[in-house]
Amino acid sequence: MNALRRPEILAPAANDAMLAAAIENGADAVYFGLQDFNARLRADNFAAADLPRIMATLHERGLRGYVTLNTLVFPSELPAFAAVLAACARAGVDAILVQDLGAAWLANRLAPELSVHASTQMTVTAAESIAGLERLGLHLDRIVLARELSRRDIARMRPDTDHELEVFVHGALCVAYSGQCLTSEALGGRSANRGECAQACRLPYDLVVDGRDHDTDGRRYPLSPKDLAAWQDVGELLDLGIASFKIEGRLKSPEYVAATVRSYREAVERAAAGQPIVLDDATRERLEMTFSRGFTGGYLHAVDHQVVVDGRFPKKRGLRLGTVVAADRRGVTIDATGPLKRGDGVVFDAGRPDLDEEGGRIHTIDGKGQSLAAWRPTADQPTARLFLRFGDGCIDSRRIAPGNLVWKTSDPAIDEELRASFASGRIHHRRPVQARVEGRVGAPLRLTLEDGTGVVATVEDTEPAAEALRHPLEEATLREQLGRLGNTPFELAALDVRLEGRVIVPKSRLNELRRRAVEELLARRARLGTDRRVEEAALDVLLAPVPADETPPPVAASRLSVLCRSLEQVEAAAAFGDVETIYTDFEDVRLHREARRLVPEGAIRFVPATLRVVKPGESGFVRRLLDVAPDAILVRNMAAWTILHEAAAHLPLVADYPFNVANHLAARLLHEARFAPLTPSYDLNIDQLLDLLRAAPPQWFEVTIHQRMPLFHMEHCVFCRYLSDGTDHTNCGRPCEDHDVRLRDRVGYEHPLKADAGCRNTVFNAVAQSGSAYLPAMLRAGVRRFRVDLLTETAAETQRVLASYLPAIRGERDGTGLWRELRASSKLGVTRGSLDHD
Repeated sequence: MNALRRPEILAPAANDAMLAAAIENGADAVYFGLQDFNARLRADNFAAADLPRIMATLHERGLRGYVTLNTLVFPSELPAFAAVLAACARAGVDAILVQDLGAAWLANRLAPELSVHASTQMTVTAAESIAGLERLGLHLDRIVLARELSRRDIARMRPDTDHELEVFVHGALCVAYSGQCLTSEALGGRSANRGECAQACRLPYDLVVDGRDHDTDGRRYPLSPKDLAAWQDVGELLDLGIASFKIEGRLKSPEYVAATVRSYREAVERAAAGQPIVLDDATRERLEMTFSRGFTGGYLHAVDHQVVVDGRFPKKRGLRLGTVVAADRRGVTIDATGPLKRGDGVVFDAGRPDLDEEGGRIHTIDGKGQSLAAWRPTADQPTARLFLRFGDGCIDSRRIAPGNLVWKTSDPAIDEELRASFASGRIHHRRPVQARVEGRVGAPLRLTLEDGTGVVATVEDTEPAAEALRHPLEEATLREQLGRLGNTPFELAALDVRLEGRVIVPKSRLNELRRRAVEELLARRARLGTDRRVEEAALDVLLAPVPADETPPPVAASRLSVLCRSLEQVEAAAAFGDVETIYTDFEDVRLHREARRLVPEGAIRFVPATLRVVKPGESGFVRRLLDVAPDAILVRNMAAWTILHEAAAHLPLVADYPFNVANHLAARLLHEARFAPLTPSYDLNIDQLLDLLRAAPPQWFEVTIHQRMPLFHMEHCVFCRYLSDGTDHTNCGRPCEDHDVRLRDRVGYEHPLKADAGCRNTVFNAVAQSGSAYLPAMLRAGVRRFRVDLLTETAAETQRVLASYLPAIRGERDGTGLWRELRASSKLGVTRGSLDHD
């Protein structure tokens, strides 16, 4: 197993203050983004020109530095991406994190000595996912696992891979699988896979069940998870051989970095020493005050849909202080259950965090007629009735009601303590070094320092050692002089003395040896990785467009496929007849067999779809597709590909949109793996799609021209959370089978919610997306395979949609005219959605 002896604490950074907080509080590594190609473009981020400085600083202090290049990359951007790769390699970056398959392939070949980590954006959910990436020919040194995996899932996959595994242990949870969220792209043209997530998951939604508003008891944020906090799982994750404990938070504060790094460093050290991990009150307060929406073990524990999403608020809450008893113009009376003091900032939770909330800093605290500077619960007094006063005009008591929750959102004392932990001007965290002293009378003394990571520095004295007449050098003297490491990032952990004879050297020369050895060790650390090979001479070959392997057939030969989600749609599509392929995608996998009977063999290809996500123990969902005599399989993830390759190596396979094919390098990888056709990423607008079609043969692709865009694909089950008291599929009563559920947004659109066979939920766009206006451009580019995805259409609607598109893809009808007709005939109209280039 290729695991570190002790897992690294991996901290986020977006600026120099966050870097300092990570360094001085004991992080082992830092991940950060540049101004392009990273999944957190809203963070401060660094310039590529900063890389040598950042990496020298990190390496001098004994940390590793990872650069996040974890977005999709379009063909026209590949030269710029290659330049960033080369800069990372030359600056000594320890690893890059990538999402894009083509980007990973390019990194392996352009900078073969640069370590590549699979970002969580790759949606790696099983050992078979890793095997699939290897089969593609990608060399990945570490896998950042999807946050939806439980400890049991990880334990099941751990024996089947020798890759280093990285696990998120703290921070925000995305409700959707990373790399599979299309909401921001579909609704606002801001792709999460391009670092521009608009956080639509943190917005309020009304639950509409069977056409009626459902009472959610004020929990209007059904897609906003609590924050992950896995300190209690550190010991078990240690036993699983996890290489890296990752802290989310490049959009957070330096104080947050300081608090989380310190907390998980202490937890790892206790677990490694076999001691129980106890989260004391002070540590919990630091974590809650720096950022918390409420903590959960997330999916690391057994699935409990009642716990992961609270639903009452989408933003930072901090520490719960108590409940409002009364409010008037003088102040607010609360029943306090949490610690508070003068100067703390509080907010009053009226259940509508989407509106401005009342809050302010506490000026005075009265308890039982006495003025208090602070109050803290104890075993003897767990609660107290307190009267809080605020500055004049700070709060409007009329908007505060009895029963409102009270949260502490700011604690200046905690902030000051955390800032002091990384204040400039002194070293706060030191790392151990081992020293070895060698010498004999008449020869210069040699001092060697080793930092435990393989970096060694040796210096020699400028003069030979003399013979001592009375007091030769002893270990105690050497330890005292060499241990005076002062304001250096080192502390002397071990000393090996190898002296022959009665050696004596003045203390001043010992001090000078120590100073020179430290300087040399720092210099060697700063140069780590800066001599990596970059194959720039091969760049033109690596980035060259793929030559077309055939001439596009005439436009009249364009072919139409349809994806059906009900047997009624399958029957209607089969009766329509003029389609090449019927894809099937059912919540109940048994329906694929019934659908097979409805599709005439030989006339229309029957192609069932895999789940979008396959986790450990779910290979049966994939293998059962082989029992229905399919003509091919629509594959949606690496794990499914591996399972099918092992079970039916010669069965034709189609690569669907979750593979996120955004450039010709990724397309070539999948084409060479015998996928045909390929569905381009839904993150591409029309210009980017045409860019892809110029760089790779258009014959490789099938373009989806009509669909309800799948927005969120998530492990969290809204059906279970709101329509049952159960925790998961074993006890929820499966309300997904009995109810039509939609999420109504602030504009009034009702987005359908569907469950799949793995009990994962998908929210679909309320409005259909049509590419009809761009059909002429696609046809000129050589596209001849087109696809229509259905969702809730009836049989009549199915045939009407197919009849509308068929003449347009054959050039017999103007696509722009079809666009206008679709907008007029549909109750909600249609949208250009992600294809829009404006």
